[in-house]
Amino acid sequence: MSIRLAVAARPNLRDTPTAMPGLIIAAPSSGSGKTTITLGLLRALRDRKIAVRGAKSGPDYIDPRFHEAACGRPCLNLDAWAMSPDRIRELAAGDDLLLIEGAMGLFDGAPPDGKGAVADLARILRLPVLLVVDASRMAQSVAPLVAGFAAQDPEVRVAGIILNKVGSPRHARLLTTALEKTGLPILGCVMRDGGLATPSRHLGLVQAQERGDLEDFLDAAAAQISDELDLDAVIRLSAPLPPAPFKQPIPPQRRHIAIAHDVAFAFCYPHLLREWVQAGLTISTFSPLNDDPVPPADMVFLPGGYPELHAERISRAATFLNSLREAAQTTDIYGECGGYMVLGESLIDAHGDSHEMAGLLPLQTSFATRKLHLGYRNLSSANGPFKGQFKGHEFHYATTIKADGPPLFEASDAEGTPLPSMGLRQGCVSGSFAHIIDRVLP
Repeated sequence: MSIRLAVAARPNLRDTPTAMPGLIIAAPSSGSGKTTITLGLLRALRDRKIAVRGAKSGPDYIDPRFHEAACGRPCLNLDAWAMSPDRIRELAAGDDLLLIEGAMGLFDGAPPDGKGAVADLARILRLPVLLVVDASRMAQSVAPLVAGFAAQDPEVRVAGIILNKVGSPRHARLLTTALEKTGLPILGCVMRDGGLATPSRHLGLVQAQERGDLEDFLDAAAAQISDELDLDAVIRLSAPLPPAPFKQPIPPQRRHIAIAHDVAFAFCYPHLLREWVQAGLTISTFSPLNDDPVPPADMVFLPGGYPELHAERISRAATFLNSLREAAQTTDIYGECGGYMVLGESLIDAHGDSHEMAGLLPLQTSFATRKLHLGYRNLSSANGPFKGQFKGHEFHYATTIKADGPPLFEASDAEGTPLPSMGLRQGCVSGSFAHIIDRVLP
């Protein structure tokens, strides 16, 4: 049976606009190969003319761009800690097969109780889970591992197993024989292939737009997945998504937003941009690395990314910096994480060299001594372009050398423990290391 026939034969998948098929790709732990498996599936299904799209669990800016390259469809983040169940259902809705790539382990989430885990998405969306198991260092022990995950929560249905990093046909036989007693379908054994390794840096994978070999990599992943997984069985395990409620977009009170966009400023959440456009806002983009001037707008947004890798080039972008300083006299300017650092006075790179930045906030940051700051954040602000209560996250290695002036956000961590105030504001300019994910509705 072909994939197209398998999809058409399933009842209710296409009967109404709200009954859409989906699957979740999860694993017992990080490093199991979920991203490569998901990318291979997206490209392989696209090559079979299946309308497919990807989504990513949790706060991740990098993997979604790989999803988009693999299948040619926009990829959104679904965050069960920062978003309400209705919000997640609304974002997940669509006409195409949805493959959601999980983060960390299936039941791993924020402290103290694991909220925001991939398992939460499975409960909210009522979708089956395909469990990717890194089998490189096990044989018969795979059975109790899989059985434990399958039995952990009756509302989280592990529907099939993908054995990854399998060493040989003999290894595959040992694994599949051991798993027979679980009764779960094995969708395939993906053999170990060092050629499909993905390069990383300190915030995750090297960005999709920086890989000149990206298409070759995606085609190779798709070829291996097509050979070693039963794609028809994958499709047959999909399930309809629940009905999606309507949600009124809540954009900032602006008409035209200018957003920095290049490899140094690439961390924008597509669901926020989509809502701004749906609400009638105009969005213009410009490249600080190309020394573009800031276009006229009601608000300028410098998102996060990797300015520390391009600090010298940014410091020499006179047209960009001068136009940003001029815009700051009358226009709200907001920076997140990397964008926040660029709004400061100076940025010290990993080699200890200091580079002059825009000088719009009394801020100095450094990568000469790296320190990890990571976690979900509850945010509250009465100032700046984003007023109200928000859910966000922090993920960076910068050290703050100087930060003088009134803060932008009051903050607490995922457990509600108060944190020091975050960010700075001065005149029309504001920013912080926090990335906003979603607004908290009253």
